[in-house]
Amino acid sequence: MTTAIFAIIGGLIALAIGGELLVRGAVALARKLGISNLLTGLVIVGAATSMPEMVASIEAALMGSPGIAWGNVAGSNIANSLLILGATALIAPIAITGIGKRDAAVGVGASLVLWALTWWQLGSPWIGFGLLALLAAYIAWRYSHPRVAADEDEGEGGELALGFAVALTAGGVAVLVLGGNWLVSGAIEIARMAGISETVIGLTIIAIGTSLPELAASAAAAFRGKPGLAIGNVVGSNIYNILLIGGTTMAIAPVAIPRELVALQLPLVAGSAALIWALLAFGQRIGRITGGLLLAAFAANTALQFA
Repeated sequence: MTTAIFAIIGGLIALAIGGELLVRGAVALARKLGISNLLTGLVIVGAATSMPEMVASIEAALMGSPGIAWGNVAGSNIANSLLILGATALIAPIAITGIGKRDAAVGVGASLVLWALTWWQLGSPWIGFGLLALLAAYIAWRYSHPRVAADEDEGEGGELALGFAVALTAGGVAVLVLGGNWLVSGAIEIARMAGISETVIGLTIIAIGTSLPELAASAAAAFRGKPGLAIGNVVGSNIYNILLIGGTTMAIAPVAIPRELVALQLPLVAGSAALIWALLAFGQRIGRITGGLLLAAFAANTALQFA
């Protein structure tokens, strides 16, 4: 048990460090390309901060633990929508006028696709490739229809040399792979020793741990007055979790998604995605009261997993 706990702690630390390196490198590369804050958050930072989830889910799938793999996908989206967005709003209320509505709608659609696949217990490599194809289509559409909001027109210049940015990105990936292996190995051992469902482990410990990079990136962006980057990171990461991580996991380990996610967690994934869309479509800002309510909902759901 002690070895497993240290493996989890070491894995979480490695994921946090690797995620930070990867985000810094990815943002620097995006700045060199002159990409807006919203698009950087959606496509670059959203993908980069999803790498811990991807590594953890693939490692779990390869180790024969689909409950951890798919629990991590669902739990990470719930953590993004409730924990990260809520904590970010508490740190610095987020102005949301005119940003991210179309992407939030894509997030709702991806959540419904995941729910349907689980409901009908569908699993095959072709479904995985189909999810990846949907992601490729989304990225192509986003690049061809940027629609930059007023507060996102001016990006910051790249502060890092191109070679250093590439090195940071590559180093971040390497540390993430190591951390993901430690985290999943320790979590599987604890789940088996304590008699806890692997899906619950994926929904809670691993999902929260692998969401640390998103929390750091969104909080820093909101504090620095970059609402597009903060929102883009959350929405983009949710899309990547389902289409990229889910697609890759399904392609590598084509088994049906655990049915136990259907009753509560996947409706919560879809519902929280719809809530983000509604906030972006009809709201002006995400304030501290809303942030507190989001955090309370996350805490209640997490407690429910161990009830």
